[in-house]
Amino acid sequence: MIRAPEDVRRAVAARLREAGASAEHGRALLVRVDRFWDDLLAPLARLYPDTDAHALAADFVDRATLAYLERGDDLHLLDYRRALTPDWLQQPGQVGYACYADRFAGTLQGLVGKVDYLSELGVTYLHLMPALKARDGDNDGGYAIADYRQIRPDLGTVEDLRHLATTLRLSGISLVMDLVLNHVAREHEWAVRARAGEERYRAYFHVFADREIPDQYEQTLPEVFPDFAPGNFTWDGELGGWVWTTFNEWQWDLNWANPQVLGEFVDIVLFLANLGVEVLRLDAIAFLWKRLGTTCQNQPEVHDLTQVLRTVARIAASGVAFKAEAIVGPRDLVPYLGVGRHVGRVSDLAYHNSLMVHVWSMLASGETRLARHALAGLPPTPPLGTWICYLRCHDDIGWAIDDRDAAEVGLSGFEHRRFLARWYAGTFPGSWADGLLFQVNEETGDMRTSGTTASLLGMAGASGSAAEQALARFRLAHAMVYGWGGIPVIWSGDELATPNDPHWAEEPGHEDDNRWAHRPRLDWDRAARRTDPGTLEGQAFESLAHLARVRASLPELHAQAPAQVVRDTDNGIFAVTRTHPSGPMVGVYNVTSDWRPFPYAVVADLRMSSPWNALGSHPVTPEADGILWLAPYAAWWIVDRPEE
Repeated sequence: MIRAPEDVRRAVAARLREAGASAEHGRALLVRVDRFWDDLLAPLARLYPDTDAHALAADFVDRATLAYLERGDDLHLLDYRRALTPDWLQQPGQVGYACYADRFAGTLQGLVGKVDYLSELGVTYLHLMPALKARDGDNDGGYAIADYRQIRPDLGTVEDLRHLATTLRLSGISLVMDLVLNHVAREHEWAVRARAGEERYRAYFHVFADREIPDQYEQTLPEVFPDFAPGNFTWDGELGGWVWTTFNEWQWDLNWANPQVLGEFVDIVLFLANLGVEVLRLDAIAFLWKRLGTTCQNQPEVHDLTQVLRTVARIAASGVAFKAEAIVGPRDLVPYLGVGRHVGRVSDLAYHNSLMVHVWSMLASGETRLARHALAGLPPTPPLGTWICYLRCHDDIGWAIDDRDAAEVGLSGFEHRRFLARWYAGTFPGSWADGLLFQVNEETGDMRTSGTTASLLGMAGASGSAAEQALARFRLAHAMVYGWGGIPVIWSGDELATPNDPHWAEEPGHEDDNRWAHRPRLDWDRAARRTDPGTLEGQAFESLAHLARVRASLPELHAQAPAQVVRDTDNGIFAVTRTHPSGPMVGVYNVTSDWRPFPYAVVADLRMSSPWNALGSHPVTPEADGILWLAPYAAWWIVDRPEE
């Protein structure tokens, strides 16, 4: 039997006695400490070889113990329930929604009154965009955190957040919040104290007296925002040095090679968990560890750091899950869900950036060769690792087409990325899109894209057959996302086919960042039309609600079911097979505006006795030549119809 060292167990037992904890409560904690001790100690020893890893791990266990004892009974019950359903995030009934609280409902209290709206969509997972106190003025959409233990004053209080989390949980919705790890605002207490000359806090950051070392790093560092934040270092006169600033001059990168920084975030994780946050989105996680001569992204230490934070959470609040915000190349992505020694020990969720990019690519090009090749080449997720599947998020779309994937199907990755940016900006001949170019880099040719789903799909202002085709693209794109497995996430307003905000630049601080065009305030007048099938809002809303209902009824869409891209199809068809103990499934998608063929043999080989399109509620029957014909932009989820 695995046991933690006796000195650690004695310290935990003493804390339990001091708190008057019941024997049952104490045993539950000690079992966790025993189970997770090695998962905590090993990465600490690798990260900080010059530090007493045992003492550091014992300190983190003590902090977790105190948090465990402070955790509410309702949250302990949640932990027990999660332990009985370790695959809770992989269930096909999971559907996510992401929003800014103020732009969705004004305040946290206002959001409480909109829970029923979310339930209508089938939402079980609410990602609340940055709600912690950020710096005043420009703050990167809230990602320049000034205080991790306060809520933005305009949104409410910490107690309002606790109440919201409880209300959501009672409605079957998990609260998801951002934990910004790579940096803090220049106004954060740690940065203020560093500028005041406190060496402890100066060591929380990467500070250099001159440009010699920064210039060496810059030789291999990319620029995240070349337009308005070129370079990766900023001179600060009060600090008397160059400070690392990957994203903006007022966002100071933290020095995770300092174990005291890790200790600060151990406490923050435990604080948020005890407020009722069920999933922590680890923002900008790929950037945490700096190594000269590299891009300073995806370094192996990142996964050790995540394992430490995840392990501490498992001891104190085992029902809490982690989501890695790693928007990286496909070959770097799966490690964020855990491979090798990190399997089952790091994040539970990661963004399927590749799926997002290739859905848009298929719709623009009307062909699937590249997507079939690229998505078929991705390694499977670990047993309890799950994708976040999405069409867009709060951020711009970066056209992460892998050059090798493109070359292997006879394309130029560079030219295809430029084509996609131009198509979705509406400047490519024949485009139906109405997006915006973001962060155009004239030196590298890089172009990114802003826009709501409705605008990018050509729904805004369309009429007649153009409107019908745009709505068909909307249904198709979401069906591909909902049908992949993992958790599909809707960005606020997309369920109402909301177009770009034409007034995005009029708000102070937004004028230089056109991503605010796709972050409009939810229009509750539009939302009132969601029950009217004669309106665009009603058709869009019902389309997503229908996908959620059908998805929840199909065990074949459990995220652990192996998915395999069908490589040999018509170039206008994208198809994925899934195998689950309850039966097989084939998702078939026509990404063109023409009728396209699909071989029935793919279905027949899966030995379905009564093939049924669950999305359209009709039997699947081939033509005499063994071909299935899909209408323009059709989406079919073919399963074996259960006996009635």
